[in-house]
Amino acid sequence: MTDKNIVPEAEVLEADDCWRLLGETNVGRLSVIVDGHPDIFPVNFAVDNRTIVFRTGMGTKQQAMEDDAVVALEADSVSAEFGKAWSVVVKGAAGEAGTGGPALDEVRRALFPWQGVGQDLLYRLVPQSVSGRRFDLSAPMSLQTPLDDATRAGLE
Repeated sequence: MTDKNIVPEAEVLEADDCWRLLGETNVGRLSVIVDGHPDIFPVNFAVDNRTIVFRTGMGTKQQAMEDDAVVALEADSVSAEFGKAWSVVVKGAAGEAGTGGPALDEVRRALFPWQGVGQDLLYRLVPQSVSGRRFDLSAPMSLQTPLDDATRAGLE
């Protein structure tokens, strides 16, 4: 048991809050099963009508999604300025997003791949569950934890 004054409980987020936060970021980690084991890949994504759309190319992620289309995407953010952090996880089925139309073309253009080329496949994660937590970083216990320069840089 912990003292809530030292280590406050995480705030459980409602689905609407999760989707709003996901809409404010565009980088997450996609978890897939590869050869019977979990693997995680960074992806840039966009929220489209309470689904997650992301680009990928032929390779490990794409093959894993073809083999077992159940995936999870986690996105988070830390604000040292406001003393808050949040994490949202979306679990569901991933499949090709299709050709779409003007709205999907706009999403595709917004998802410029980090590698620049070879990420021509557009996938859509249709959620089965969405969960999120918000954390207060101003708790006294968190102030007692020394931060090295690399960690501090990541928070700023």
